[in-house]
Amino acid sequence: MEKLYTGKTKDVYQLENGNVLLKFKDDCTGKDGKFDPGENSVGLTIEGIGRENLKTSVHYFELLKAAGVKTHYVSADVENATMEVLPATVFGHGLEVICRLVATGSFIRRYGEYMEDGTRIEGGYVETTFKDDAKGDPLVTKDALAVLGVMTPEMYDSMKEQTLAITKVVADDLAKKGMDLYDIKFEFGYDKNGEVILIDEIASGNMRVYKDGKIVDPMDLTKMILA
Repeated sequence: MEKLYTGKTKDVYQLENGNVLLKFKDDCTGKDGKFDPGENSVGLTIEGIGRENLKTSVHYFELLKAAGVKTHYVSADVENATMEVLPATVFGHGLEVICRLVATGSFIRRYGEYMEDGTRIEGGYVETTFKDDAKGDPLVTKDALAVLGVMTPEMYDSMKEQTLAITKVVADDLAKKGMDLYDIKFEFGYDKNGEVILIDEIASGNMRVYKDGKIVDPMDLTKMILA
């Protein structure tokens, strides 16, 4: 297989059938050895988290399929920590989409003067950041994305609508298990028809979840999601 891309938490390969293979790794974003989905660099390695992240992704991609939400997901091989997906073009050089249901982490570091840590955000808040480690994954607005030619306003609106809908599916599933989703990170792309679809993964390492007032470790979270 031809290797297309080496990422922080997974590598990407080209398959002969035209689809793409994602190989999940055991690296997590964080800082000083502590997990933080809001960080923009690998901060720690957790043995087995790649396979566990894949299990979680499969769980949620199947829920989304049942809900009629189109994604790039085709199939998965959990034993080898790989997932086959439809080809899609990323926006720009990589765009992360974060949906926040509770104000915490980097949101409070930026806006703590206006809102207290732990404040619930009614209806959810969607923000976009460029994948750029050197610049600290800078925030970028809908207007800027259009001006820069990264995506059209219509694409942004579709992405935002899907982000809120997908976040609700995940949050509702977690709530059934007594957990509270604070925020979650997604990535979108567009297919050959120009349709915006969810790509990448929906994994424990990309979400901040609390239970009984305490943050849940990614490995523990996966076990609780799949229980």
